[in-house]
Amino acid sequence: MLIAAREFLRLGLDDLLVVVREFLHLRLSRFGLHRMLKRREVSTLTKLARQDAADDEPPKPKPFRNYTPGFVHVDIKHFPQMPDEERKRYLYVAIDRATSWVYLEVRHSQSAQEARIFMKRVLEKAPFKVQKVLTDNGKSFTDRFTRVSERTPSGQHPFD
Repeated sequence: MLIAAREFLRLGLDDLLVVVREFLHLRLSRFGLHRMLKRREVSTLTKLARQDAADDEPPKPKPFRNYTPGFVHVDIKHFPQMPDEERKRYLYVAIDRATSWVYLEVRHSQSAQEARIFMKRVLEKAPFKVQKVLTDNGKSFTDRFTRVSERTPSGQHPFD
C-alpha cells in the first residue's frame, strides 16, 4: 500500500510517514520507512518526475526501412490433423514485406517438391517481380543446414 501511495500520490518521505502513522503503523520511524522504500527499489520523487516528463513526450516512431515490392517471406505452418481427416495439411504462406500482399495455399505435404511448386505459383501470381525470398531455412527450403548424421549439403535442393 505504501508503494502504491508513493507512486500514485507522489508523496515525499515526510508526507508518506504521516499517512503511515495515521493509518497503518503508529510507531514506524522515518528511517524505517526510508529503508523499506530503498529495499523495495521504489523510485525517488525526482525519478518519478523524470518519468512523468518522459511520458508527456509523444513517442518517437521507429524508422522503418522502405522496401520495394518483391521482398517476400515464405513459411509453412502445420495444421493439426482433425479426427475426420485422413491426411495432414500444411498452410504455405508468402507475404511481401513492402505491400503486405499475401498468397497462401493448403497442401498435404511439406516436402521440398511441394515448396518448389508453391514458389512457382507465387512467382506466377505476384503482381510484382520477386526480388528476394526469405525463409526459415527449414528442410522444405534448403539442405544447406543439416545435422552431421543426416546427410551432407548438396546445393541441389529443389527450392534453391
